Amino acid sequence: MLGLWVAILALAMPFGSKLGDVSRDRAVDYLPGSADSTQVSQIAEDMPGGDTLDGILVYQRDGGITAADRELAAEHAGAVADRFELAKDGTPQAVPAEDGSTLMLPFSVVGLPDEDAQTAAVEEIREEAVADPPEGLSVELGGPAGVQADSEAVYEEVDGTLMYATAGIVTILLILTYRSPFLWLLPLVCVGVASMSAMAVVYGLIQAFDLTVNSMSSAVMTVLIFGAGTDYALLLVARYREELRRTTDPREAMLTAVRNCGPAILASSGTVAAGLICLLAADLNSSAGLGPVGAVGVVCALAVMTTLLPALMVLFGRRIFWPLVPAYGSEPKRRGFFDRMGSSVGRRPAAILVGGVVLLGALALGAFNLPGNLKQEDAFTDKPESITAMEKLKDAYPEQSAQAIVVVAKDAGADAALSAARGVEGVASAELARSGNGFSEITVYAADPPQSAGEDRTIADLRSELGAVDGADAMVGGPSAEALDLAEANSGDRKLVIPLTLAAVLVILVVLLRSLVAPLVLTVAVVASWGAAMGIGGLIFEPVMGYPGIGGELALLTFVFGVALGVDYGIFLLHRMREEAMNGAGTRTAALTALRRTGGVIASAGLVLAATFAALATMPMVMMFELGFVVAVGVLLDTFLVRTYLVTSASWLLGKKIWWPGPLSKREEAPPPAPGERQEPEPAGAGAAR
Repeated sequence: MLGLWVAILALAMPFGSKLGDVSRDRAVDYLPGSADSTQVSQIAEDMPGGDTLDGILVYQRDGGITAADRELAAEHAGAVADRFELAKDGTPQAVPAEDGSTLMLPFSVVGLPDEDAQTAAVEEIREEAVADPPEGLSVELGGPAGVQADSEAVYEEVDGTLMYATAGIVTILLILTYRSPFLWLLPLVCVGVASMSAMAVVYGLIQAFDLTVNSMSSAVMTVLIFGAGTDYALLLVARYREELRRTTDPREAMLTAVRNCGPAILASSGTVAAGLICLLAADLNSSAGLGPVGAVGVVCALAVMTTLLPALMVLFGRRIFWPLVPAYGSEPKRRGFFDRMGSSVGRRPAAILVGGVVLLGALALGAFNLPGNLKQEDAFTDKPESITAMEKLKDAYPEQSAQAIVVVAKDAGADAALSAARGVEGVASAELARSGNGFSEITVYAADPPQSAGEDRTIADLRSELGAVDGADAMVGGPSAEALDLAEANSGDRKLVIPLTLAAVLVILVVLLRSLVAPLVLTVAVVASWGAAMGIGGLIFEPVMGYPGIGGELALLTFVFGVALGVDYGIFLLHRMREEAMNGAGTRTAALTALRRTGGVIASAGLVLAATFAALATMPMVMMFELGFVVAVGVLLDTFLVRTYLVTSASWLLGKKIWWPGPLSKREEAPPPAPGERQEPEPAGAGAAR
């Protein structure tokens, strides 16, 4: 097995290392495929000269723009005209602000065939105009060109920074969990193998199916592999340690551990993968692309942790646990904390269940305080140059938006479309920019600031009026129209993907637990914890962090991750509970025994998974922080409240009915232990052996 994975890794590394080269982070790669703004972007790319690179150089001096500043702007305009092909003939002209403090120099470069050429052009313009301004004058590059370049610079830092941060967090937690100088290395090595294998598979999917993969997808896949893979390792190693106390042969102990843990780990990975695959139904390209990417990561983590990790553990034998080596015939140290939890559940199950439900409901009310959709200018935790440039433009030119609305229309109806656009209320200016391949491009500027309510109305009116122009087949795009289309697509995706995710998770749970009631209990519990996590986000994001909006995909992605990952811990608990019940324990006794025997490892797994998602909060993007925060909080709620108290309390109150309609619901059971009385059934597997 070790030789097989060495061969797989040797094959995977050349391809996995290329994944960053084929990731795409343009706005169109995040947009819904059916949206008008997506079609506008694609048509613009196919026009002669390729996609337009729209930028704005912003000059500002506190005491007012001087004659020398205007001459400098004219020099920069001439340099841009000399070095690049422009959408309009002639040299770009600077436009002064009414208060005299600011100049803006808009330009539109065409003829750049790909992202690399556009990035190089932005770097050249910045080196020429922005790098060394005269004293007292600030020069910044804004517009879509600057925003795109700054976004790509941030994304390039994500993969490496996130990988190191996540690996460091997992290493520390594994050392604290195992208290061994060597054991932590094996799960970490296996996670690395799974990560490289997954990157190679995703690279192959991109080449074969033109799958859309962006930097957020890659980042989330990395976190999933580290978090889920480490969870599977913790569960397997804990059961292996338990079995080593019952047998002298490490191979036999590992076989028993894999046999007993395998169904739970398989079901756990299945719920996560199934939930992610449901994202393929999303209209939004970025959500649909994240589905298979995340699923590949989880499946690779499953494959490595159930094959390579067991092989490595057996090769090293008991000594890998040094200095806490599990001796044959020894008794494990009892975990008093989870004993006390079980005792409290046995004494007051109804009060604990009601109290937990009320607490989750109260926390969920905070979701009403969540801010609106995140604007482009607020997308970064530390504002880059392009965003500060656009903010200066908004203040200096309040009478007109500095961000263009792009309209494309067929040549036959272009003049009529231009006339109609100029007549729309809220349009400050509109003019033909270029044409080709049977289409003409019209640049429109609204009177209101970008992504404001006024500009949103202008875009809606443009779409309505231009749609009625015969022969134009006009469509409205540009950054603000893209934001509106994103919001609409996210709303539709939530209504479709969330029910699909719930159905997929329920089916897997029914197959694993041979019951209808237990899967419903688990599903309701994790949905409640997701709602509570979103509510906590509503109390943190704007009031504490100062974030004025949330990412449009936040609700959908956190639901998929929160439900699929949160169910994991319920699976680990109820599968062990079912195993104990199958070996003769009453359901209530089995519930408390499962809590005692899995409490420590599941608590460790929850902490690891929460910490890996919390690593997303270190990224310089608001959406990544919000995603990591909500999922991490939801996992912690699942680990320390929902799974330990609520699910156990519900199982105690329902008794054998929790297995309905399976055979366990129809058998006679021994009475549960009296409150405070400890009752341990014989070891799992003993009944079957007898």
